Amino acid sequence: MAPNLDDANSIFEFVVKDGNGVKGMVDLGLSKVPQAYVQPPNERIDKQNAIKLEQPPIDLSKLDGPGHDEVAEQIVRAAETLGFFQVVNHGVPLQLLESLKESAHKFFSLPPQRKAVYRSSVSPTPLVKYSTSFIPEKERALEWKDYILMQYTNDDEALQYWPEEIKGVLLEYLRSSMSMVRKMLQVLLENIGVKSDDSMLDVLIGKKMLIMNFYPTCPNPDLTVGVGRHSDMGTLTILVQDGIGGLYVKIEEDTDYGKKGEWVEIPPTPGALVVNVADMLQVLSNGKYKSVEHRVRTTSTSSRVSVPIFTMPLETAKIAPLPQVVEKDGIARYREFVFVDYIKNFVANPHEGKKSLDFAKIN
Repeated sequence: MAPNLDDANSIFEFVVKDGNGVKGMVDLGLSKVPQAYVQPPNERIDKQNAIKLEQPPIDLSKLDGPGHDEVAEQIVRAAETLGFFQVVNHGVPLQLLESLKESAHKFFSLPPQRKAVYRSSVSPTPLVKYSTSFIPEKERALEWKDYILMQYTNDDEALQYWPEEIKGVLLEYLRSSMSMVRKMLQVLLENIGVKSDDSMLDVLIGKKMLIMNFYPTCPNPDLTVGVGRHSDMGTLTILVQDGIGGLYVKIEEDTDYGKKGEWVEIPPTPGALVVNVADMLQVLSNGKYKSVEHRVRTTSTSSRVSVPIFTMPLETAKIAPLPQVVEKDGIARYREFVFVDYIKNFVANPHEGKKSLDFAKIN
């Protein structure tokens, strides 16, 4: 049954509980955005005045050759300033990136009852969750997106519990990305005086989560957001975005990219992956590396998909600024905590910029 678009409860029932998602609502032939999705003016994205990032992607294949130092410097500089960069020659087959995007479109085109199986209240496993927005129950205005989230524990559980239609391509994406993630993390740690070994890396990126995001076309894109302002809670995030674009990053301090507080769009680059610093890397580096606010706009022309891998510390890991950095800085800017406590705090609150990092700050 079609929802009453003036009634937030009716929309919630149709979109979330019945598994139709925002896509199901759009398929009804919406001519205007329901009030539940209209963002306050200060949260809307002014794409006319956003800057496009003019930063060539980093060629990761050079990390293993004579160009190592130059590429390491590019990674470090990006992590210290914008917190976002794009990489090419990353080791993930380009055909796989195309398959990921096609699989995402196919999955979200499945009948609602097939997707609704994975709603958090009924999902056969805590490893998989299908939903919309971030925390629909708590948000003042909902985000214009649907997603399916998969936690990775091991291959066997992924093959058993992840949705049949997408598990193969997602596992391949995860497998082919990890060597690149480890190399970049080693570079970033080495730059702050930390020699990392396999066991340290295993702790810092031991937990992994993949999400397929689907942003349906929107009749009034200027009133909505696909994802609200937030930073990521983990260590490093790797993202496949399609050719439509719409990812915006907030500049934390005046740099060559623009002035503090301005938003810059990360334009899609064929064959590239987007990499960003997440909260735990900011904490470990005592604030040297920037986990930055980012958000996603909607569009009226075509549906957009993206597929991030969130690499995170093990839930039991104790996180604090690394002693080598604190010694150099003379002060720790963050307290020690267990990562699982950070997760609980992060997922209990709606997106609100970098507010999640307040949990770790020493006042």
